Amino acid sequence: MNFPENLKYTKDHEWVRVEGNEAVIGITEFAQKELGDIVYVDVTTLSETVDKEAIFGSVEAVKTVSDLFMPVAGKVLEVNAKIDANPELVNSDPYGDGWMIRCTIDNAADVDGLLSAADYKALIGA
Repeated sequence: MNFPENLKYTKDHEWVRVEGNEAVIGITEFAQKELGDIVYVDVTTLSETVDKEAIFGSVEAVKTVSDLFMPVAGKVLEVNAKIDANPELVNSDPYGDGWMIRCTIDNAADVDGLLSAADYKALIGA
């Protein structure tokens, strides 16, 4: 399983790539494997400011629906248009083309509270 060192992780299995004052967010390889074949990603918070740990959307797999939680407080600037037409990108490329949202980072301390790749691996027992 892949755990890119340049990302931060949450206990809820989201990943965060910090790009200046913005963050790109998706779900981890572990999460997509647990969910199975993803058929739909629903993000209804575009242009909204979402609190840390609040729900920003959901991901629907063949077997289940799972909420998506904001790892950092911020305004949702963009939803990945590629996953509308191809939600399976979340399965095939979770850290690349399968990203979900781009948002502002309202509080830099939120990033400091996230897990490193090593901490996330320990959390899931990898």
